[in-house]
Amino acid sequence: MKIFNYIGAVLALVLMGSCQKYLDIVPDNVATLDHAFSNEFNTERYLLTCYSYLPNEGGINQNPALNAGDEIWYPDQLRNDNGPVVAQGFQSVTSPRFDYWRGFNGAQNLYQGIRACNIFLENVDGVLGLSQNLKTLWAAEAKFLKAYYHFYLLRMYGPIVVMDESVPVTADFDEIRQERNTLDEGFAYVVRLLDEAMETLPETLQFANRDMGRVTKPIAAAVKARVLIEYASPLFNGNPVYQGLVNAAGEPLFPTAYDPGKWEMAAEACKEAIEICHAAGISLYRKSDYTSPFQQNDTTLLKAALRSRVTERWNQELIWGHTANSDNTQSQSMPRLYNYITNPVSSNHAPPIHIAEMYYSENGVPIEEDRDYPYENRFFLKTAEQSDRFHVEPGQQTAVLNFNRETRFYADLAFDRGVWFGNGKELDTDPWYIHSRRGEFASIFEITQYSVTGYWPKKLVNLKSEVRGGNQFIPYRYAFPILRLADLYLYYAEALNETRETPDAEVYEYVDLVRERAGLKGVVESWAAHSRNPDKPATREGMREIIQRERLIEMAFEGKRFWDIRRWKQGIAYFNKPIRGWNVLETAAEDYYSVRTLFTMSFSERDYLWPIPEDELVNNPSLVQNPGW
Repeated sequence: MKIFNYIGAVLALVLMGSCQKYLDIVPDNVATLDHAFSNEFNTERYLLTCYSYLPNEGGINQNPALNAGDEIWYPDQLRNDNGPVVAQGFQSVTSPRFDYWRGFNGAQNLYQGIRACNIFLENVDGVLGLSQNLKTLWAAEAKFLKAYYHFYLLRMYGPIVVMDESVPVTADFDEIRQERNTLDEGFAYVVRLLDEAMETLPETLQFANRDMGRVTKPIAAAVKARVLIEYASPLFNGNPVYQGLVNAAGEPLFPTAYDPGKWEMAAEACKEAIEICHAAGISLYRKSDYTSPFQQNDTTLLKAALRSRVTERWNQELIWGHTANSDNTQSQSMPRLYNYITNPVSSNHAPPIHIAEMYYSENGVPIEEDRDYPYENRFFLKTAEQSDRFHVEPGQQTAVLNFNRETRFYADLAFDRGVWFGNGKELDTDPWYIHSRRGEFASIFEITQYSVTGYWPKKLVNLKSEVRGGNQFIPYRYAFPILRLADLYLYYAEALNETRETPDAEVYEYVDLVRERAGLKGVVESWAAHSRNPDKPATREGMREIIQRERLIEMAFEGKRFWDIRRWKQGIAYFNKPIRGWNVLETAAEDYYSVRTLFTMSFSERDYLWPIPEDELVNNPSLVQNPGW
């Protein structure tokens, strides 16, 4: 049986009635605390309060990974939003954006969430009339949530204060002034909690309609794999930059030496997670899984399936998703397709040119490596022929860069003169064509409502989302993916590659599974036939680069690039480059398709980690600040 887990139903329950008040007054009011755990109903509502702290992964101003890196850019008038401020290198130590330590500037206070989980765990066993099975199950859910909140902080801040117990209101000042635990202690704590949760969590939900949103064993196993991948990666595994950071007692907060054994642990966790997911019926979403009421060609079906791997509700690839606020994300990611009466879509979530360049050629290798791809001429104009009709409007001109690319390019990106399938048109013989030059429908509508680069992340817009009557956007809501199976496959390939002297068949297998779903041939075959570096997959270093490129492509716009580049410790290389786009305010094709620089990013060593808010250091002198802040 295939059961898919979403948070939205849980959040809806949390926001109903009076359960939210527990968050505000339980810690200081013993009578209210007694009421919160007085029976099964109230206890479950308190557990849902613990869920309510889950970060909104699909929220553009709540999740830094969506727009605080180099994957998305906005008009100048939106540069003061949370993500653009971080992307421009203007993060603040006094008022950090995405402040998950205290709960400001688009963020939840995750330490409050951890405290809520601790209160639940300290009280659930004493609930009268609650069965032991439910006590054990609900405790496992709370342990998972507590582990996840700790991990979220670890990934942002490095060493954090581990909160294993709630601090009583009667605590003296010395109990409150806690030091940061070492990084090793933090990760070990998270893994222990996840292991404990996995012992009890169900493989699937018995009552899916009622319990939709509750965590399961596949979710916990997949999160454990992500945690150990993060722990094994260069940012946290023997990074020499952090060797001088010590706590008040002089103990190193970061490991001082590289440990290859961490990759072994990560590989084992990935393999276990994949097996658990497979047993629960989770599988890659393929072309054969997409159903259409019309007869379509294979190219259109593959593009539709690739979009649906992210935006199709309850699809079998999703391990864990978050339903909140995908409406706004879709509105910002969708171009205007005809002459709207008003402007129901914002259309300003814009990938730069280097993201378009990132995708493979139709031969399945990087365009700069492909022997047959006209890389040096990629910014020239080319007229689409009838054979291009499923990707580009025939007879129209667009950049060479937009021709002869892999199918994920056309499934994930929208561009001038490109095809848009959906928005009420479900026949590949009559699609929408995007016209985005000055004065055309998809061009600037208002000063903040247009793509500054000439691209849109089509991947984030469900095929059923549409503008009706020229004035109303009707989004088809879906769960924004936190983890899906392709993510796990590529994690496993990465971890295996780091444990091998040279890549073997198992390393290739899990990359090729993702490539095959996208309509590409295997890594070894593709590089041998088309790359200027045909032996690249034969070395660990070459395969590492291939796996990283594959992750950046497959997981694009889902909030993975931001964290991956950091954990690979490649932020200096990626986040100091110019952000480029087409000259989108021009009318003529030859002027529109001239490359312009929108901004040159600034990223330094300090930016790998978030600053601990300055007020926290004043209130708790036992804390030490992250390097560079």
